[in-house]
Amino acid sequence: MDRKITMGGNALTLRGEEIKIGMKAPEFHAVKRDMSPFNLNELKGKVVLISAVPSVDTKVCELQTIKFNEDAAELKDAVVLTISVDLPFAQERFCGAQGIESSMIVSDYKELDFGKKYGFVINELRLLSRGIVIIDKEGTVQYVEYVQEVTNHPDYDKAIEEAKKLL
Repeated sequence: MDRKITMGGNALTLRGEEIKIGMKAPEFHAVKRDMSPFNLNELKGKVVLISAVPSVDTKVCELQTIKFNEDAAELKDAVVLTISVDLPFAQERFCGAQGIESSMIVSDYKELDFGKKYGFVINELRLLSRGIVIIDKEGTVQYVEYVQEVTNHPDYDKAIEEAKKLL
């Protein structure tokens, strides 16, 4: 079943499996900013807040990434992981310019592995939709937000509150 979101009021289709609370978080592979491989298993045993964004080169995505980087300091035993399809080179430039040091940023540009397994791929654009997934220390999904209008912000306060409950 197709799931719909909007971007600037225009209908778009999400593809991939919709992730739900209570599911075991699917393993996925991505690329780190230094072009080395990343897989979710590296964060096993930690609370993980995944912040999905279409591109760090847009204002809302930039603000979302900066906000969660700042909030990462409050989540001392958790990992904040931002994921987009931006090339790792662009992510590295962005992180350097914005002082992103407290959170991880990885790219799903190669295979859209995260996007497909978590249901965040915008079919018409080959970008990730905006949203949040929080995984507990046992690897179970405890919070999910698919932002229905991609140009809107996620519920930052709710996401941080949910992550803190798991620490």
